[in-house]
Amino acid sequence: MKQVKITLDKAYKVAKVDDRLFGSFIEHLGRAVYGGIYQPGHPTADKYGYRQDVVQLVRELQVPLIRYPGGNFVSNFFWEDSVGPVDKRPARLDLAWRSLEPNTFGLEEFYHWTKQVNAQIMMAVNLGTRGVADACNLLEYCNHPGGSKYSDLRRSHGVENPYNIKLWCLGNEMDGSWQLGSKTMDEYGRISQEAGKAMKLIDPSIELVSCGSSYREMPTFPQWEATTLEHNYDYVDYLSLHTYYGNAAMDSNDYLAKSDDMDDFIRTVVSVCDYVKAKKRSKKQINLSFDEWNVWFHASKEDADTTENHPWQKAPHLLEDHYTFEDALMVGLMMITLLKHADRVKIACLAQLVNVIAPIMTEENGIAWRQTIFYPFYHASCYGRGTVLQLAIDSPKHETSGHGSITDVEAVAVWNEEAEEVTVFAVNRNLEEDLPLTMDLRSFEGYELIGKTELVSDDLQTVNSAAGEKVHPRQADDAKAEGGQLETVLRKASWNVIRLGRK
Repeated sequence: MKQVKITLDKAYKVAKVDDRLFGSFIEHLGRAVYGGIYQPGHPTADKYGYRQDVVQLVRELQVPLIRYPGGNFVSNFFWEDSVGPVDKRPARLDLAWRSLEPNTFGLEEFYHWTKQVNAQIMMAVNLGTRGVADACNLLEYCNHPGGSKYSDLRRSHGVENPYNIKLWCLGNEMDGSWQLGSKTMDEYGRISQEAGKAMKLIDPSIELVSCGSSYREMPTFPQWEATTLEHNYDYVDYLSLHTYYGNAAMDSNDYLAKSDDMDDFIRTVVSVCDYVKAKKRSKKQINLSFDEWNVWFHASKEDADTTENHPWQKAPHLLEDHYTFEDALMVGLMMITLLKHADRVKIACLAQLVNVIAPIMTEENGIAWRQTIFYPFYHASCYGRGTVLQLAIDSPKHETSGHGSITDVEAVAVWNEEAEEVTVFAVNRNLEEDLPLTMDLRSFEGYELIGKTELVSDDLQTVNSAAGEKVHPRQADDAKAEGGQLETVLRKASWNVIRLGRK
């Protein structure tokens, strides 16, 4: 009979989880902003126009960091148009998504919204159609206390104290032909080097993220990483990674193997960072910012028709993927992969947060609701703070069409020493068989079972909607822990959260 064995030992620590691993992303794209987080006149909107039903769901996710304002949008972003008196802000053509940007919601509004949801800002600068000077001007506006042109401009707008934004992206996907102002490796290396140099003269306390390859299949990967880092290594702190997965071929078995690709992607980028470190004889370590990750493939032909044949709409319906149960399993697997690499992946942003390939959806005049992918991210954010432990996993395997033989079970454990709790996240990606699990807990003497939560469905294609949540967590009563051993069953195609705490 097939079964899974996991050994959990507090001595085998990977790294402490950086809270920013549970970040997300808001771009001026589709209904992420207008009709998403901001909708004056909505029944739940406060005096600022912020939808409080959305605020409550974002707070539920406990997102500590939100990347803004893009994404592709940032490569034609004129930040000056998004600040100051709203009635004096001009509308602009957003060339990334061929939409109309009214600028009625901008940097100041986003800053105050992040305060409502208890998050910090990860700000991106436009190195596409603009450059070093504009990046410096924006930083001065945001972080300098006063007595200079752009800090005094901020104060004239009624914002006396600096925003004090500490994390900055040097552009977005600058290797992509779709990106406005896209760059060659050397071009981006040079402009990011000079922008980083200048920005850290203005505020030495900031951290900078260099653009990595837009995705692993780019023809210049991983040479892009090596070349750009050779230019900007001394000024940047993180290198970005982006990836999205989907199941367009409707091969669910192979789809759930794609988290193995993510694992290999991370290992490859780490090796490139360390190669450049060695080449430069540097003592500095570059860590990773996985600042775009999610499932993305449901977007329809209507999206392309909107941007091509019906352009310049304000907040059109774009990229509103409706996620299935198997997408939730995939997000759980990706979250496990990120946690496994907590020693080098310090920042991650689920892309995106509201309406656009998002865990939270809204109706314009109705409710906000949770997609299926909401729950694995929610569980990881709530219970994944602490130190990642290296598990010894003995799992059966099964065959896939594109990834060969893969493990049935992927899992990770996070130990919160202060709270004296340990949580194991596990996905059984075997679509046919329930698997008995035996877990060795002798290292955690005195700990007992708090509970087991699982996400299961008889139909991999089940979706949630405004009408109700067909996919939602349930408490399982089939786990027991005694004598230093835990026994339970990981149901076929399931996401599992097993929590233990000291008596």
